[in-house]
Amino acid sequence: MFFVDTIEVAGLGNRSYLAGGERTAVAVDPPRDADRVLAAAVRRGVRISHVVETHIHNDYVTGGLELARLTGAAYLVPAGATVSFDRIPVHDGDRTVIDEGLVLRAMATPGHTPHHTAYALQELGTVVAVFTGGSLLIGTVGRPDLVEPRLTESLARAQHASAHRLAAELPDTATVLPTHGFGSFCSAGRAEGSETTIGKEKASNAALTEDVDTFVTRLLAGLDDVPAYYAHMGPANSAGPSPVDLTAPAIADAGEIAARLAAGEWVVDLRNRIAFAEGHVVGTYNFEADGQLATYLAWLIPWGRPVTLLAESAEQLAYAQRELVRVGIDRPAAAATGGPSAWTAEGEALATFPRATFADLAGRHPADGVVVLDVRRDSERAAGFIEGSVHIPLHTLHRRLDEVPPGEVWVHCAGGMRAAIAASLLDAAGRAVVAVDDSFTAAGTAGPTPRTG
Repeated sequence: MFFVDTIEVAGLGNRSYLAGGERTAVAVDPPRDADRVLAAAVRRGVRISHVVETHIHNDYVTGGLELARLTGAAYLVPAGATVSFDRIPVHDGDRTVIDEGLVLRAMATPGHTPHHTAYALQELGTVVAVFTGGSLLIGTVGRPDLVEPRLTESLARAQHASAHRLAAELPDTATVLPTHGFGSFCSAGRAEGSETTIGKEKASNAALTEDVDTFVTRLLAGLDDVPAYYAHMGPANSAGPSPVDLTAPAIADAGEIAARLAAGEWVVDLRNRIAFAEGHVVGTYNFEADGQLATYLAWLIPWGRPVTLLAESAEQLAYAQRELVRVGIDRPAAAATGGPSAWTAEGEALATFPRATFADLAGRHPADGVVVLDVRRDSERAAGFIEGSVHIPLHTLHRRLDEVPPGEVWVHCAGGMRAAIAASLLDAAGRAVVAVDDSFTAAGTAGPTPRTG
């Protein structure tokens, strides 16, 4: 009897898998912190004999190379991928025995990348599941625009063809196990639900219900912004990532924190946004540890800039380190735990700013010196926005602070997390700011009138 264990990488919106039989198993698209996969194998009492990649990833640093080194597993990578390390190149149709009666069949599925490969899992000759990586996702597909702009349309067409190949060659009962689609920006849309089959996708996935021209037109029109750090993920994965170091960083005292701030380094407060607004070290930025820390910190920070982490506890710091290594932010320059009173010199005042709701914003006008700043993405704003608001997406704000008009800035997003990040950037720049910590669905009923773009 086979098994498939799902390893959630929720902060990045991805999944990895461990699949096997009684003795041995294969790891599919493992995260950088490969110890999680090793732990899953220990729980199952199996040896990892193979590690496979569906493609060279654009949104995270893989743990595949290190996992193969640690376990002695065969490392399978699509033959069309250009890499700088030893691996077993996988071609369309290749079959790999995982355990007795359990076989992986490689299926070329270009689209998300030119070399993308899915793997059908066969038990006693019957396909029971397919690891689809960034090809066929739940209700959508992987985006085709992350490799080379000139290839985007042709890859979109290839994505449509690959989805149809999977649907034609695999049974309706086969479970679809994608890597992307659970919040990842590698997905062309948000997955609805957490599980699916080939049969369900044939009935509902646009890649399988629309003709190729309609599908491609709609897909390309709906592509969202690409996180800036993606530009560094593919090269890191092609070169071969180094082993992860999750040991605790050097501890910084109040003097060192002040010195790092003065040097222009990023000092990031990992506490929740309520605690940050109530009191924080002047000049620090707020990226909540339990938010999409890795995605947004890696997206905003100038690549390679030293970062110091401020956490409530050693556990919160360790969690943040684990999240960040997945996107190539390997070692914090320094860290401190506790609270802002321990992070500032004696007698030094803490910074604060108010939080509010859309109801609080109702009735306030530019004449009162209020600036309403919308930091959602373009696609979100297109669905509706507050009349008179200024629009600067969060991921561009740190470069465009001088574009925010004078006045007290009431900053909002869709739910509060990104508004808190933006508020901390504005506060650090010396602006008077109010963080609207509320759902945008309340904007209409609270007073400000959303207008359809």
